[in-house]
Parts: sequence; structure tokens; C-alpha cells
Amino acid sequence: MTDSLGPRLKVGVVVPSTNTSAQPELDAMRPDGVTNHTGRMVIADDPMVDAPGFDRVMRGIRTSTHPAIESVTGCDPDCVIIGVSPESYWKGPGSHGRVLDTMREAAGGRPVTMSPDAINAALSAYDARRIAVITPYLPVGDDPVSRFFSGSGYDLLRLHGLGRSSPARISHVSEAELRDAVKTIDSADVEAIVQVGTNVAMARLAAVAEFWLGKPVISNNTVLYWYALRQNGIADSVRGFGSLLSAH
Repeated sequence: MTDSLGPRLKVGVVVPSTNTSAQPELDAMRPDGVTNHTGRMVIADDPMVDAPGFDRVMRGIRTSTHPAIESVTGCDPDCVIIGVSPESYWKGPGSHGRVLDTMREAAGGRPVTMSPDAINAALSAYDARRIAVITPYLPVGDDPVSRFFSGSGYDLLRLHGLGRSSPARISHVSEAELRDAVKTIDSADVEAIVQVGTNVAMARLAAVAEFWLGKPVISNNTVLYWYALRQNGIADSVRGFGSLLSAH
């Protein structure tokens, strides 16, 4: 017997308790026969304006991620998406494999999707190495993102932080701000634009920007869901969220 609503794939998703963008965006992308099941990392909405504050948020994420994963494994999902970015970038590319291993262990050995792997796969699909990046952070959060992409071999031409001061305030980024950020960092030498931060609601705007710019514009939630689907045998073309889901 298979799940009546999710006979093709059941996706576990874990996000911080402050995140109000990832769940609705991922649900909007679901192909027929695929269901999402969300668990919450319980964290405080602490300020992220300096290193001590960012560290407090990171500690909250670290201590609550495994319990959140375990909270969704009871429904026996086929895979798990880790819908949080800072942990993936904070200590650089060398730490990612170890972090991913701990997530898989908490998920009972199930496949786990995290932002670095998804973004690397997408940029490889587009054969893009010269990139510009949008983050929701102040400089204390921008720095590790910059180090991660540079350390992963990308030519990071520009990085623009949107300056949000706490995890919950990231969801307040407007489409107008995102439009202006895309304009700020784009140029002829940029092969792809990447947005990080799963509490930024950019999935639909990224698709529109991609159409007008004629180049990939990769939103964090879209790339996570695309990679989870493709790695778990769902090859459906999903329209309305850009070329990644519709053509790759």
C-alpha cells in the first residue's frame, strides 16, 4: 500500500520556526502525487546584527535541527529537505559533508537535500561559474556566504545583502526590494544570479526576472525543491517557477 495523497513521493521539510516563506512556496511547486510534511526548528527571533547575535541564531538552529528532522520521520517520508541556509555556509565548503552526514543520520538514512548541493547541481546544469548572489543578511551573514561560493570555485562577481536584522524579518523582504537587488547585481558578465535564504519569498519573482534578463535566476526554495524532486525520481516539468523546474 502507498500513501493515498503522496503515492509518488513524500517530502519531509524542516524549517526554522521563524520561517513563513518556505512552506507556502514549496507547497505551490508540488507535482501531482507528491506531498510535503513540515517540521519546525524552534528558535528565537534573535537579532543578527553582529557576530555574537548571529552565533546565537546558529546555536539555536544547531540544537533544534535534529529534533525537527525526527519530528517528520514519523510519517515515513522518502526524503528530507533542510530548509535553512546559514548552517550550510557558516564554516565553509569543507564542513558541509560532515553536516550533511549528521542530517542523514537524524533522518534515519533517508536522502537529505541541503542548499549547497542543490545550488551546485543547478549551476552545473546551466554551466554557470560567474555568479552574483543575493542574501537576506547584514555583513556578518554575507561574509560566510561569500567565502563558501569563492571556496567552491565560483567566480563571485557581486554579492548584495538585504540587511535583515533577525530571522523573522527576512520574510518581510518585498518583491520590489528583490527586483531592485537583481538590477543592482546584474551585468553582462554575470552568468547566473543566486538568492540564498529560505525565508525570502523569491520563487515567482525569480522566474519573472529570469525571463527578462535571459539568464538563470535561482531562488533558494526553488532550487531545494527541484533538487529533491530530481534526486528522488520525480522529473515532472513544473511551470511558473522558472527554467530550473520547467526544463531541467
